[in-house]
Amino acid sequence: MILMGIVNLTPDSFWEKSRATDAEAIRQRISDLVGRGCSIIDFGAVSTRPGAADVSLEEEWRRLEPALEAAGRLVQDLRHPRLRGGTMNEENGGTKRSEAVGRSLPAASIDTTRAEIVRRVYKTIGPFIVNDISAGEDDPDMLRTVANLGLPFIAMHKRGNPGSMDSLTYYPNGVVKAVDEYFREFAHKAERLGIREWILDPGFGFAKTPEQNWELLEKLGSFRHFGRPILAGVADKRFTRTQNPYDSCMNTGSSYAEELAKKRGADILRVH
Repeated sequence: MILMGIVNLTPDSFWEKSRATDAEAIRQRISDLVGRGCSIIDFGAVSTRPGAADVSLEEEWRRLEPALEAAGRLVQDLRHPRLRGGTMNEENGGTKRSEAVGRSLPAASIDTTRAEIVRRVYKTIGPFIVNDISAGEDDPDMLRTVANLGLPFIAMHKRGNPGSMDSLTYYPNGVVKAVDEYFREFAHKAERLGIREWILDPGFGFAKTPEQNWELLEKLGSFRHFGRPILAGVADKRFTRTQNPYDSCMNTGSSYAEELAKKRGADILRVH
């Protein structure tokens, strides 16, 4: 299991303890995450919590640039994590390992939906993981940029934006089928554009009701047929405060949700 630790470079991110807005706080936050076993550090300069305000490209870069400089050495010194076993792709009655299993991943991840931010970060620190909550939909230049630079890409399912997503939770054929169809389409786009390494994130908390989030989490293993690593970001999401209707013990909480994600097939856990 790979742990991805979150460093929020914002004044308004949902989880206050993950915020770090000056060089010393950033260094301390990274040190704390590494001490807890995180081998990927995910930097985000735009809050995506429900109701969050838009942030301009230049404001996003203003927050991000000094953080990259302050944290560069610490991130470079991290051992690059490797995905090991577990992710299988069932085809024609047999199984094969995902292409991504066993490959090294960069130790830095940038949470952004903008291709220009990707280009600027690449010039600053070199290869990193692009963590795009829109799976390339918010910026038409994103996927081509990722392909041209040869970067690993986290594609997340969502609908709408932080202001509208809570009203976009109707899935006529069920949320699991909708998310599966979404990634089938994304897989075709990625192959066509030449994105070799991508990671599947079902988008817990984004345009899903609590019941839909629990269903996705319980059926996480159903996405293994894509043959891609699965990332689960469930830490302190609103739905974890509700009871899991699939669990006779009616458990709640982030720790419970994270343990359930591990059991149901997550390869990478995004943690606070």
